[in-house]
Amino acid sequence: MSERVIPLIDLRSAARAATLPTQRIAATGLLGDALGRSLHDLRISVTDRCNFRCSYCMPKEVFDKDYAYLPHKSLLSFEEITRLAQQFVAHGVRKIRLTGGEPLLRKNLELLIAQLAALRTPDGQPLDLTLTTNGSLLARKAQALKDAGLQRVTVSLDGLDDAVFRAMNDVDFPVAQVLDGIAAAQAAGLQHIKVNMVVKRGTNEQQILPMARHFKGSGVTLRFIEYMDVGATNGWRMDEVLPSAQVVQRIHAELPLLQLEPSAPGETAERWGYANAAGQHDAAAGEVGVISSVTQAFCGDCNRARLSTEGKLYTCLFASQGHDLRALLRSGADGTPSASDADLASAIGHIWQGRTDRYSELRSSLPADATPTPTPTPTGTGTGTGTGSGARRVEMSYIGG
Repeated sequence: MSERVIPLIDLRSAARAATLPTQRIAATGLLGDALGRSLHDLRISVTDRCNFRCSYCMPKEVFDKDYAYLPHKSLLSFEEITRLAQQFVAHGVRKIRLTGGEPLLRKNLELLIAQLAALRTPDGQPLDLTLTTNGSLLARKAQALKDAGLQRVTVSLDGLDDAVFRAMNDVDFPVAQVLDGIAAAQAAGLQHIKVNMVVKRGTNEQQILPMARHFKGSGVTLRFIEYMDVGATNGWRMDEVLPSAQVVQRIHAELPLLQLEPSAPGETAERWGYANAAGQHDAAAGEVGVISSVTQAFCGDCNRARLSTEGKLYTCLFASQGHDLRALLRSGADGTPSASDADLASAIGHIWQGRTDRYSELRSSLPADATPTPTPTPTGTGTGTGTGSGARRVEMSYIGG
């Protein structure tokens, strides 16, 4: 693996200024981008650190002991995150997911969760507040997270076989402790728990059926994610992608499945329910999901924005540049005041309205040995519509999945 890892070019500083439009854009809850896609989900990275070294995300050869993480002063404070989140909610965001790195490494994360849980949509509804974690710290934190207002949790788990799992996390972390974390989340009362498994052909594909057997009927929804070409350091190759259709076929051969309706507009996972003897969905047995981000692009209804640890707004997982919102939040060295809430909302609206990102659709239209590279749109919001000029994509560990 090491010979295929691409050295990291630090893109964390690659950001455009989040400018204030001449004509203010008011928050009406109905914000759409240039392709008519609404803003519904916000993913917030609270740390760029992780205690795992999964090869598909933070390979040890790049993220070694000498890697320079962001200094604490660069990170958004909890109050700054909440203030920005409030403006996104005013524009239509209904779901916030906390990510990392590994978000549970952020000290006192429960305080942020409590602040976000207090936010309300324009029609007075609470947010769908969830978190994605590798599960390593979940057993000790699950109850505190629930008490603070977290509603749901998604745990990354790439196999049940301990040897396979230890090899994939590359820090010799045992699978049993992650399973303990999932059990603790259930005991704490966190709802709709999901487990995400990244499937990498030739590495952990033999874990598909054991995972399906284990979580069937457990109350946990298992989802299989195609190995993605995120960032520039994981040595991604198309021949290591196991298409989701084959995952479904493998499970269906032993545990019959039937396709279910999407749970919500813009949902990334295709849902498959376990069938009973009569060929109907057995709700007690549960379901699995597949996220086909490589073989079946879902850019057409993508409604997700991503906020990095240091306050850069990214409008696509595969973007090469973000927009610096932190500069608007903080007073300048020359004494210039920070932007008002209305200014922040206007800046966010301006960025989203110019969004044209559709990286995965472009990728699927190219030959198998080529992938599009992000190019700025006229407003600089992301990948645009061309195949690019060689710009490298930002690392997933920096902006979350």
